[in-house]
Amino acid sequence: MAQQNQRSNNSNELLVEGAAQAIDQMKYEIAQEFGVNLGADTTSRANGSVGGEITKRLVSLAQSQMSGQPR
Repeated sequence: MAQQNQRSNNSNELLVEGAAQAIDQMKYEIAQEFGVNLGADTTSRANGSVGGEITKRLVSLAQSQMSGQPR
């Protein structure tokens, strides 16, 4: 029997409504900080550095929230 509330296997699926806009805004803010012009004409390394920084900041934010510390 299939379960009704089964999640998909898509690891990129956002679980919080409205998170897409916040992540997108963060992406462009970080790209600006790094001097990266996101897009197909930019190297994978430069585009990837933005994604890596997003991950670092999200992990840091989650750790702060879990410990009850302000960011």
